[in-house]
Amino acid sequence: MSDAGEIETDKQEASNIAVLHPDGPLHRRTIEALLFASAEPLDEAALGMRLPAGVDVASLLAELVEDYARRGVNLVRVAGKWAFRTAPDLAFLLRRETERDRRLSRAAIETLAIIAYHQPVTRSEIEDIRGVSVSRGTLELLLETEWIRPRGRRRTPGRPLTFGTTEAFETHFGLESLKDLPGLEELKAAGLLDMRLPKDFTVNIPDPDSGQEDEDPLNLDDPLPELRRGAAGKAEDEATDATSAFPSNVIAGPGLRETLEEVESPEN
Repeated sequence: MSDAGEIETDKQEASNIAVLHPDGPLHRRTIEALLFASAEPLDEAALGMRLPAGVDVASLLAELVEDYARRGVNLVRVAGKWAFRTAPDLAFLLRRETERDRRLSRAAIETLAIIAYHQPVTRSEIEDIRGVSVSRGTLELLLETEWIRPRGRRRTPGRPLTFGTTEAFETHFGLESLKDLPGLEELKAAGLLDMRLPKDFTVNIPDPDSGQEDEDPLNLDDPLPELRRGAAGKAEDEATDATSAFPSNVIAGPGLRETLEEVESPEN
């Protein structure tokens, strides 16, 4: 091989090495490209798999957060993962009104709020808080949105099914974790709590790991008969959801305001 050929080969190998083992700025660009191209939020472990060993992914993400802080899109952390989101102050420019055939009933929103703040919670516990029965149709609708999930079974007689929220719930409402759910003072400031509440009234902020001492995880072969609903159950669902004893202004934090405004009528 001629000297010119060897030089060209060396240049090509150096180029390949530069691609496989980029420096700091190229690491940051790689993370940026992965997040931009991904249809779903990515966690640090997933990003690290596409980078050489030893790269400080957390530091690079912090740099990107700062870089995008004043741009039209921001890099944010939701449900423990990272994704690009429209800057909040520009959201109004991209918002458009569309007519949707299916909206959450007030009963569904109340049930979702109870599950969010009291998880893990059983159906009977939800009914105790609401003061009325919870139809299977309401739970079925929330399961279809993928905002709630069956968590496990309570270690009590009857082994009732427990429910909790999902990662999709945290992503939709912009929560990094359940600990970011609005507390008592935030709910008051947002006008979502009655100011005449008892002095000892509190708002429970759920612990993602709570309830495990009296709850068994679901088995993969659990048929979940509680979630089965036949045609005969539709009339029961309509009659159950028509009544709501839960105060309409004590249902959720600011992140759920948009969903609340989609309710078509106070009866539901």
